[in-house]
Amino acid sequence: MKKQMKKIGFYQGLPIEEKESFIEITDVVPVATGHDLLVAVDAISVNPVDTKFRQSAAKKDQLTVLGFDAVGRVVAVGESVEKFQVDERVFYAGSSKRPGSNQEFQLVDERIVAKAPASLSDEEVAALPLTSLTAFELLFEKFQLTPQAKANVGKKILVINGGGGVGSILTQLAKWSGLEVFATASVKNFEWLRNNGVDHPLDYHENLKKQLISLGTDRVDYVAVLYDILPYFQQLLEIVQPGGRVGTIVGVNQPLPIGEWKNQSISFDWEYMFAKTDFDYKIETQGAILAEISTLVEQKEVHSHLGKVYQGISVTHLKQATKDVEEGHVRGKVVLTGGFVK
Repeated sequence: MKKQMKKIGFYQGLPIEEKESFIEITDVVPVATGHDLLVAVDAISVNPVDTKFRQSAAKKDQLTVLGFDAVGRVVAVGESVEKFQVDERVFYAGSSKRPGSNQEFQLVDERIVAKAPASLSDEEVAALPLTSLTAFELLFEKFQLTPQAKANVGKKILVINGGGGVGSILTQLAKWSGLEVFATASVKNFEWLRNNGVDHPLDYHENLKKQLISLGTDRVDYVAVLYDILPYFQQLLEIVQPGGRVGTIVGVNQPLPIGEWKNQSISFDWEYMFAKTDFDYKIETQGAILAEISTLVEQKEVHSHLGKVYQGISVTHLKQATKDVEEGHVRGKVVLTGGFVK
């Protein structure tokens, strides 16, 4: 008889309070071929993208398994695998085109995987992949900053929603690379911002331009909008330097009047971590980025932005963690650890 495993997913996108918003089934453990690793999943995290995918999902006959962060151990490798061996501890964010990490065993392409930093616990590692990739790509690919220590001294960045999952690692990477970092949050989270590399916390309830001026800064070179950009769009004209760059990770439901930025030569960037794996475009760069993140962690240049932890991967805990993310106001990442509940 073929080995069985647990999978947590849904057949239809339902409100998280519904009984079948997540269910558990058993299935056959898949076989690793080609460049795939078969990973025994030890810890996962919940991201806002999980909730968006679930809420918009149509009814299907096949179980949809989400989950875009994982740490685990390699239990089998495909015939074309070159970089990893059985028993190695790895971490990754996976792909939106394949079953995710909310299952006991997961197939993942070795090219988007890296060895997990040995100095961190499973829950600390599980907080890192998706947000680290998003932050790194926005800063060093889209904004074209230099990914080296103190390489961008003299430049300033404003991070809107600096206390969230992506913000909490992006501010660390920005600080490491030499940027002067401004970031928004509620006042109660200012210490969290400072602990994650922010030089100047700003209250998102108050006028951003006035707060910048009070700190002796008129404009910044870069703005990372890690929230709905629409409420901030008009303010950005007064905040960004001519020739500066604005990037966001959150989709919009109405057109952006981007033409208003022309006379200041402000550039606009979308960052979507799944673009590479969705279109099989430079996917090996994601494994390389995670390897760099692991190195920076071991060198104590950046740290895990773990927020809340649930012990044991189960339907109950996944629902609770998802509710935490949907309600917002979570500092850092929400993680489930300790493997699947037996």
